[in-house]
Amino acid sequence: MHNNKARFLAAPYLLWMAMFIIVPLAVVLFFALTDPSTGQFTLGNLSRMGNHLQTFGDSIWLALVATVVCLFVGYPVAYAISKASDSQQRLLVMLLMLPMCMSFLLRTIAWVAMLEDTGLINRLFNAIGFGPFRLIRTPGAVVLGMVYNYLPYMILPLHSVLAKLDKHLIESAQDLGCNSKNVLAKVILPLSLPGIIAGVTMVFVPAVSTFYISQKLGSSGTRLIGDVIEEQFKQAYNPNLGAALSLVLMILIFLCMWIMNRFTDSDEVLLV
Repeated sequence: MHNNKARFLAAPYLLWMAMFIIVPLAVVLFFALTDPSTGQFTLGNLSRMGNHLQTFGDSIWLALVATVVCLFVGYPVAYAISKASDSQQRLLVMLLMLPMCMSFLLRTIAWVAMLEDTGLINRLFNAIGFGPFRLIRTPGAVVLGMVYNYLPYMILPLHSVLAKLDKHLIESAQDLGCNSKNVLAKVILPLSLPGIIAGVTMVFVPAVSTFYISQKLGSSGTRLIGDVIEEQFKQAYNPNLGAALSLVLMILIFLCMWIMNRFTDSDEVLLV
C-alpha cells in the first residue's frame, strides 16, 4: 500500500522528467547521430568537432575564470550573511535575489550601457581626466557579465550550508588553540565543502554554455560554444551539427560535475 502511494505521488514528476528531460535528450541524440540529408546513422557530425576545439577551450576557460571569481567573491558574502541575525539574513537574501527578478537580457544590456566607449564608467573616467578605456568587447567584459548574472547561484548554496554550521564546533576549535586562520582552514572550509561544490556546479554549468553575454559584451574573438550552437540552428540551418555540439557540451558538463562530486558525498551536493 505504501509503495503504491509512493508511485502515485511520484507519477507527476516521472511524467515531467520524461517529457522535458528524456525526450529532448533523445531528440538531441537522434539529430547528432544522423545525416541531415539522408537521415541515416553517421558519426560525421561528431567528427567535425575538431573545427571547434578552440571555441570549446575558450568557453571552458572563461567559465572557469568566472566560477573562481564568483567563489572568491561569494564566499565572504555568504559567510557575512550567515553571521547576521535571522531577520537580517532574510533581508539580505531578498536583496541578493532582487536583481534576479529582472530579465536576464535586460541585466546584460545594462552592462553594455555602462561599459561601452561612451558609457557611464568611461564618462566618469573622462570627468577625472582618465580614459577612455576599452571596457567592452573584451574577454574581461564577458567574465564580468557571467559573474554578475551567476554570482547569486554561488552565494545561495554557500549561505545555506554556512548558516547551518554548528557554532559549538567553531568554539571548540578556538578553545583548543586555533586562531581565526586555522578555524577557517580546518573547520569552516571543510564543513562548507558541499556548498562550495554546489555553488561551483551551479555557476559553471550555465557559464560554459552561455551565448547572449558573449554576444553583447564580447567581440568576434570571444565566441563561445553557445554562440556556435545558436548559429547552427538559427543561421546555418544545420540542426544536426548543432545537436552534435550540444551533445559534446553535455558530456563535458557531466564529466566536470562527476569530477567535482568526487570531492564530496554525492547526496550532499545539489546538481541542476
